Amino acid sequence: MTGILDPKAAGARRFEGQVAVVTGGGQGIGAATARRLAQEGASIVIGDMVAESSERVRAAIHEFGGSCEIALGDLSQWENAEALMAKAHDVYGRIDALANVAGGTIWFQSFQYYTPEQIQAEMDRSFWTAMWCCRAVLPYMIEQGAGAIVNIATHAVTGRFRVPYAAAKAAQIGLTTSLAREVAHLGIRVNCVAPSGTAADDRITPRDHGVDVIPPELPPSERADQEEYRSATRNSEIPMGRRGEADEQAAAIAFLASHDASYITGQVLAAGGGQPYPF
Repeated sequence: MTGILDPKAAGARRFEGQVAVVTGGGQGIGAATARRLAQEGASIVIGDMVAESSERVRAAIHEFGGSCEIALGDLSQWENAEALMAKAHDVYGRIDALANVAGGTIWFQSFQYYTPEQIQAEMDRSFWTAMWCCRAVLPYMIEQGAGAIVNIATHAVTGRFRVPYAAAKAAQIGLTTSLAREVAHLGIRVNCVAPSGTAADDRITPRDHGVDVIPPELPPSERADQEEYRSATRNSEIPMGRRGEADEQAAAIAFLASHDASYITGQVLAAGGGQPYPF
C-alpha cells in the first residue's frame, strides 16, 4: 500500500464509505479527481473510453489500498451512460458523487471553418456526456435521498476559436443551474467547476487526435491571428499568470462533491480566477 495519491489532500477523509463515479477518469483532470476522491476514502468507478489509461489509474488506487472499477464506453451515448451507473450501483450498492469530467476541446479555429461533423463531435464530447450521465445517475440518487453532482465547464465560454466547445460547456452551466433547482428538495446538489487552462501531461489520448489543432490549410492571416490569440491569452486571462495543475482542479471538484459544500448548489466555481460566463 502506498501512502499518497494526491499530495493536496492533506489527510482529509471526507468520502469515507462513499462511492464516486468519475467520467473521463483515465487521464487529465478526471484521473486527478479519481485519485483525490480515492485518497479521501471513496470507492471509485471510472467511466472512460480508453482501457490503458483507465487501468493505470485503477492500479494506482489499488496500490494505495482503495477500491476502483472501470466501465468502458462512449458516454455521449445514452446506453453507455446508463450502463456506467448501473455497474456502479450493482458493485457498490449506491452512488454518492458523480464528477462529469469527460470532454475537452478538439479543434481550435474560426467558426466558419468548422464542418458539421466537427461541430457534432465537439457537442457530443463536451455536452452530451454530462447530460446523459446526469440523467442516468438521478434514479439512484433520488432513491437514496442524497447525492452530489459536479459538472465541468470552462473559462473558454467567453473566448474565441472554439465556438462549439464553448457552447457545449455553456450548456453544462445551464444543465447545472437548472437541475440544481429541480432536485435540491430531494437532497441532491448540483454544482460546476469552470477550470482555466490546465496542464495534463498524462494524456494517452490527445484531445486533437495528434494533429495541429490550428488547421495548416488556413489563410496565413487567419492562422497568424489564431496563433497570436493563443499565445497572448494562454496566461494573460488567468490572474495567477500560469496554467493550473490537474490536482488543483481535482481539489475544487472534491470540495463541491463533499459534505463541506452541503449548503452549496447551482454554483459555478471558476478554478483559476476570472468570470467563466457573462451572466
